[in-house]
Amino acid sequence: MRIVFAGTPEFARVALQALRAAGHEVALVMTQPDRPAGRGLKLTASPVKQEALQAGIPVLQPRSLRLDGRYPEDARQAQAALQAVAPEVMVVAAYGLILPQWTLDLPRRGCLNIHASLLPRWRGAAPIQRAIEAGDPQTGVTIMQMDAGLDTGGMLLERAVTIGPEQTAAQLHDVLAELGGQAIVAALQGLQAGQLSVRPQPAEGVTYAAKLDKAEAALDLSQPAEVLARRVRAFNPFPGATVRLPGLAEPVKVWRASVPTTTANAAPGSVLQACPAGIDMATGQGVLRLLELQKAGGKRQPADAFVRGWQAG
Repeated sequence: MRIVFAGTPEFARVALQALRAAGHEVALVMTQPDRPAGRGLKLTASPVKQEALQAGIPVLQPRSLRLDGRYPEDARQAQAALQAVAPEVMVVAAYGLILPQWTLDLPRRGCLNIHASLLPRWRGAAPIQRAIEAGDPQTGVTIMQMDAGLDTGGMLLERAVTIGPEQTAAQLHDVLAELGGQAIVAALQGLQAGQLSVRPQPAEGVTYAAKLDKAEAALDLSQPAEVLARRVRAFNPFPGATVRLPGLAEPVKVWRASVPTTTANAAPGSVLQACPAGIDMATGQGVLRLLELQKAGGKRQPADAFVRGWQAG
């Protein structure tokens, strides 16, 4: 099929790669403008742009697609480019811009979105992290026919996976990125063969995955240990999870944590023990064991190495 692809991060790059490997003609790629990144804040192309340039695919980076918005010239340029390409379908994956109605109407078969959840659960910006944070036993990807709402369009295809008990958001992201690539290829194949029909999303079970905020990093140790351990996994790598430890001026980032079977009769936030096995902290219910930590400006360390440096200081 003749495709326009719209996406920005690594999750989308994997899907673009899968579409090309399946033999689809990606005539144009749309992605977010280059952003400052790294310590030097050097302007950096998105993973999708890098993939497209390597493949020799034309790239468009409008700041907006709204013809009546802040950047109407960008939108008009994008509209002209899309009309010239005349795509059969647009595939969208974590693009980052709202698609106005003219965009949704332009491809003959509409716009298909690769969404990293089993809709209607976890519509919105951070479905991978919110599924882990909530303790969901499974998640997946949904190929959805886009409409003007926030992830409200009809569903074409779903693929489910189990969330592992120690799986982080970074690890689950990689699993779902691969699954998303496989799913969009299967969906386009079914669409071409006339074997897929659009099913409306159920009215029940709708939840929203709010955008991640740096302010969420600080762990509230009055909460149960099980909840906190899930947050550590859900916020790895961003925005991270932090705690305050005695003797240290800055919060410490927690990369891994577990919930031992021990109990605590101490105020939440108290350090119960610090040993090679980990740092045990009292919580609102149960004990949170910190297994891998990082001081501000330091390196990630397993608990035994961190404890030695902490106690020496």
